[in-house]
Amino acid sequence: MNHYLKKLTVVAVTLMMSTGLAQAADYTMRISHQFPPAHHSAKLMEQFAQNVATETKGKVEVQLFGAAQLFKPQQHHAAVASGQVESALILSIQWGGTIPEMAVTQIPFFMSSPAKQKAFIGSKPAQLLDEAMAKKGVKNIGWIVDTNDLIFTSSNHLLDAPEKFKGVKMRGLNKLFDSGLIAMGAVPVSMPGSEVYQALQTKVIDAALTGVQAASARRYYEVQQFGAATPIFLVYDNLVVNPAWWDGLPKDVQAGIQRAADVAVQASLITRDGVDPADIKKLNDEGMDAIVLTSGQADAMKAVIQPAVRDTFLESTGDKGRELIKLLDEL
Repeated sequence: MNHYLKKLTVVAVTLMMSTGLAQAADYTMRISHQFPPAHHSAKLMEQFAQNVATETKGKVEVQLFGAAQLFKPQQHHAAVASGQVESALILSIQWGGTIPEMAVTQIPFFMSSPAKQKAFIGSKPAQLLDEAMAKKGVKNIGWIVDTNDLIFTSSNHLLDAPEKFKGVKMRGLNKLFDSGLIAMGAVPVSMPGSEVYQALQTKVIDAALTGVQAASARRYYEVQQFGAATPIFLVYDNLVVNPAWWDGLPKDVQAGIQRAADVAVQASLITRDGVDPADIKKLNDEGMDAIVLTSGQADAMKAVIQPAVRDTFLESTGDKGRELIKLLDEL
């Protein structure tokens, strides 16, 4: 009986503590994203959650649902727009046909420099894309840099020149970027990111592409022998919120969340030129033969891949796309 009473007391105290914690926050901000815990964007969101609590004086509790446990990546836009969840991180490469202009940052070797990243924040092009997202039912409160580099991994040979891609069956990125891979002779295959490791392991595909840090987080070095990295395009994590939820928050709470988002944006900016040597070393230490493309190798790839992707981008965006390219050229 004493054991039962002790157990009952522990449960009661736990409930009281959890109730107190729940009551401490006036508002809840659930954020869904696709990244595993080791991913740098997932870690940045953990810090964002702490900063929101500080900036709002405990009025907002951020609840993080990573690794696509709440919604799949392609469901995030609809989930936030409909109010199923207050917020989500949406990769800028995942807007697809919903907002074709968002793909402008994917034009190879166009916005990958640190200077372009910094100049983009708060710029006219950024504002135009924010307005495009608003028209689709979500409010963007942060352009968080995910990566500006890619590593082309392969099980057969180093993909360090356009001609090396000929006939290579590889996991593609999306229709836009895949047009550049096709221009180099590759055979892009569409598949979810969660299936890539197994596809590489079982030789369903020969090669893949991902961010350099992501190649480590996803343990590609276990199933790919070679890697060729370069700063090639800019991928953002758009931190979007449901407009109705946002508008229902007091102004001071909005301001606190926005300050935390601004801190996350600044923390995400890549200030070094090129690929981080430490990231390449980590892959080599794990057994991959990884290199960074020389400027000459990057220029050779740019000459083939950039025109193909730019033309595909303009086919889907027309005058809006031309305006964005012009504005970004001027940054």
